[in-house]
Amino acid sequence: MNRTTKTTTKTTKTTNEIERAVRNNALWCEAMCRAHGRPGVFGPRAWTNARRTPLYYPDAVTLTADATVGEVLAGIDRGTPYASVKDSYATLDLEAEGFVPLFSAEWIHRPAERPAPAPTAAEWTEVRTAEGLAAWEAAWRGDDEDAAGLFRAELLADPTTTVLAGRDAASGRVVAGAVLTEGAGVVGVSNLFATDATDGTDATGEAGVAEAWAGALTAAAARWPALPVVGYEHGDALTAAVAAGFTATAPLRVWLAPAA
Repeated sequence: MNRTTKTTTKTTKTTNEIERAVRNNALWCEAMCRAHGRPGVFGPRAWTNARRTPLYYPDAVTLTADATVGEVLAGIDRGTPYASVKDSYATLDLEAEGFVPLFSAEWIHRPAERPAPAPTAAEWTEVRTAEGLAAWEAAWRGDDEDAAGLFRAELLADPTTTVLAGRDAASGRVVAGAVLTEGAGVVGVSNLFATDATDGTDATGEAGVAEAWAGALTAAAARWPALPVVGYEHGDALTAAVAAGFTATAPLRVWLAPAA
């Protein structure tokens, strides 16, 4: 195999990894919207929702790099404030439509064959009840009162979704957690968190987040040993993901239309 062939093969592999991560994330957004009774629509180049999506979830997710501004915006509600678009390939320019960049991030990928980090002190289990989900959400959101009730019990019936809780062995308190989404030939990790009880400092402490990644990755490997793990992160969270064995593969951007 010559250098050109190697480069082409690597580029194709990376493109496939990104496409799977994008599709998987759109599946998670759809699962969350279904749990709220607001399912979206998968088109050839974008997932869109004509009704305002739950807090922190986009109204559209581009599925391909050639998705256009017109076809993305045609499928969402622009009359209600705070419409948002996940520009999965960072290729759209939505400023002329009144949107501003909210944040940029990187898609991440972790091969299935890479060993999971060492086990954590927390006991990791699936959340299976509405009461358990409420306790999980309370730990996840902290003092963010706006997010109360975001994770509904209907989500527990979704076959693609696994909500994981890391509990303190002594008290049973939820000290870490994550959501796993199986689909598009990968496992997506989202909403990963660690509370102050995990490392004795704060919710963003390196030790706590490292424990959360270890627990989530161990659970993913146990359930889907042949599937890569994907997601997206930015800032310190991206640094923590790379430390847990992920590779940053490509940029994405989230756009927001502020209230008039």
